[in-house]
Amino acid sequence: MLRESFSSWYKSGSPFVWLNAGAVSISLVMVVGLLLLIGVRGLGHFWPNAIMESEYRVPGQTERLIVGEIVEVEEVSSVRLAEAGMPVVDKEVMQRDLIKIGNRDVSGGDFVWVLDDYLADRRFPQQLMAVERREWGNFYGRLKAVYEEDRLVASGEKAWPVMLNRIERALDIHKEIYDIEKHQIGSINSEIERLRLRERGLQLRGETDPRQYALIAESRKELELTYSTLETQLGNLYVRLNRDRMIGVASDGTEVTMTLGNIVRAYRPNAMSLMDKVGFYGAKIWEFVSDDPREANTEGGIFPAIFGTVMMVILMSIIVTPFGVIAAVYLREYAKQGPVTRAIRIAVNNLAGVPSIVYGVFGLGFFVYFMGSGIDQMFFPEALPAPTLGTPGLLWASITLALLTLPVVIVATEEGLSRIPSSVREGSLALGATKAETLWRVVLPMSSPAMMTGLILAVARAAGEVAPLMLVGVVKLAPSLPLDGNYPYLHLDQKFMHLGFHIFDVGFQSPNVEAARPLVYATALLLVVVIAVLNLSAVYIRNHLREKYKALEV
Repeated sequence: MLRESFSSWYKSGSPFVWLNAGAVSISLVMVVGLLLLIGVRGLGHFWPNAIMESEYRVPGQTERLIVGEIVEVEEVSSVRLAEAGMPVVDKEVMQRDLIKIGNRDVSGGDFVWVLDDYLADRRFPQQLMAVERREWGNFYGRLKAVYEEDRLVASGEKAWPVMLNRIERALDIHKEIYDIEKHQIGSINSEIERLRLRERGLQLRGETDPRQYALIAESRKELELTYSTLETQLGNLYVRLNRDRMIGVASDGTEVTMTLGNIVRAYRPNAMSLMDKVGFYGAKIWEFVSDDPREANTEGGIFPAIFGTVMMVILMSIIVTPFGVIAAVYLREYAKQGPVTRAIRIAVNNLAGVPSIVYGVFGLGFFVYFMGSGIDQMFFPEALPAPTLGTPGLLWASITLALLTLPVVIVATEEGLSRIPSSVREGSLALGATKAETLWRVVLPMSSPAMMTGLILAVARAAGEVAPLMLVGVVKLAPSLPLDGNYPYLHLDQKFMHLGFHIFDVGFQSPNVEAARPLVYATALLLVVVIAVLNLSAVYIRNHLREKYKALEV
């Protein structure tokens, strides 16, 4: 009886239902757990941790003062520590702390591992400060004095508010310098380069009219005069920027002189209230998503990588959608169904399984070296031998990823077309519409949700690809955005940054691994968020189209 009951239960399919439900539940738990791990490791990096001051007393070694923030804690076997020559206590495992001590210009490194049992007399003085610098990383220590050139402005505790005010002033000067260098001088350089190319083009065409050369020379002279004025203004700003300096005292008593123009922010986390820390945390998050990177991509923000990723995905979508839809329409609506069509479908399906690096090599060889060089010879001869489109850039990266994701769009669109009943087509034709009108006004609108499904899959894959982009346009650092106010405004020939490559670079190519590790998690979380936003936007459009044509579920 029991055997018959089990047999009937098995044949009913209930075990497979439970197995599927369990597999889905485990997958969801793993995805949520992974996102939580990335979020905690990444976003926790921006919280202002307390700065500890403690004596490090290891038997047989000279006692030294440790100042810094504990960023990681792990347990290590005492046997392993003893084999490494470390003195151990009577424990099976000992706690080891990774402390960010900063002061790279003094100690030579940002981090140090210490055994927790040998940290004595831990304290958290409110006078300890953390100073984020544009070079040499963080400084931890105490403030001694603030100087304006060689004149002492304030010392001791009175120097703290004075230094904060002068740092704000230096940041305002930095904004002026950034505006002049990035926008005003950048615009002038772009105009001068356009004049040079125009003059070179006249020479290549054999133009001898002196009036054209005179107009170019006059325009160049005006631009150079404006450039000279901006250069003088820039020099005055740099003098003002480097006028103030402060002296900090490190944990070993070394006095470090820092120009306030080299400081991003200074804060005392031990003296901050909870609301102060929340405000600081929000400011750091905003800096991460809106600023340019610095310190070999281990500090600052990643806005150029965000912008490059989104811009590339948008261009890829604009390119792949029409080609994928046209190919699917031809295969389903016009091509004669036979061996050739079946072979084409097999080839399309096989293209979806080609490794992405192969597309990168093809894009480099065909698009960059062949097509790009040919375009340069035909349309940009005045710029040669410097390449314009004959070099990796945003255009070729977008086209390469469009080629990579094309099979996905073709298959999804063709599937949507195949689900439209032939009676719909026949009814349209019976009412006097041509085949092209039927296709354009009836079939394609009804299959548009399927097209959006293919586009969603394409975006999800393209946004996370890294290998082909390393060959066709992505670089480690490109703070200049491919979209700006200089003609032609969208610079398709320009190299760009990408979140996926940024993760690879920071995680595996960084000279400061410990400092870069939290940014890997934060950037990975941001990449997931960007992909989710792009996909949700496409899902919203698809649902809108589905509601519009819900008379027939496509």
